[in-house]
Amino acid sequence: MTDTEGVRLQKALANAGVASRRVAEQYIVEGRVRVNGTVVTELGSRIDPEVDLVDVDGVAVEFDQSKRYVMLNKPTGVVSSMGDDRGRRDLREFTRDFEERLYNVGRLDADTSGLLLLTNDGELAHVLAHPSFGVTKVYIAKVDGRVSAQTISALTRGFELEDGFIRADKARLLDASATSSLVELTLHSGRNRIVRRMMASVGHPVLELVRRQFGPLHLGTLPAGRMRELTKIERGALLTLARRDQVSDPPGEQENQ
Repeated sequence: MTDTEGVRLQKALANAGVASRRVAEQYIVEGRVRVNGTVVTELGSRIDPEVDLVDVDGVAVEFDQSKRYVMLNKPTGVVSSMGDDRGRRDLREFTRDFEERLYNVGRLDADTSGLLLLTNDGELAHVLAHPSFGVTKVYIAKVDGRVSAQTISALTRGFELEDGFIRADKARLLDASATSSLVELTLHSGRNRIVRRMMASVGHPVLELVRRQFGPLHLGTLPAGRMRELTKIERGALLTLARRDQVSDPPGEQENQ
């Protein structure tokens, strides 16, 4: 890129809402800004916002202001699709008021509630939904029966399912009664209905299941059936995660918990 092509880096950062132009210049001089992985300290540097990948303090910057990132707390009874040939509730009831066409990143089955990301950023959706990318997800499952410490240990040690070995990254018992238990599972697997199959395999079928976390995103206090735009910090964290790897193959089957 020549000295007259593109946009000055500090102007691009200011336009993206990172900071004022003066503060952005300070970030550049302090070596806190990278362009395509290389630290840039020259104030005259120019970039192509449509091509170049920029991060500040390791957090990715999104220059395309047309991109939308929305968190939905999907209620039970809603299928994760933009249309259902069986007449069930689908995601259109949550996306119809957006000018942009939003699509879900991954899936939750109709009986599972919780965090679902909706976006019109096709590239990001492609990467995060790819099974090989392994986004970390946290689930809370209400299961049948009283879960023992030995069962929690078995979940983290791992075991064989019909489609191969599986183990939880983390597992902990949150509560237990004589008839049911609450278990928190942290997984990066994208295999189909993996939480339900894991718990059934250790003798505790899932009664209720909610996804509380997807990568850097946390459901927090968002009520079921409600949605909100991601904050600037959340968008940056999500883009940073998506840029850590490049997936060239088309996505396979997405997770469906």
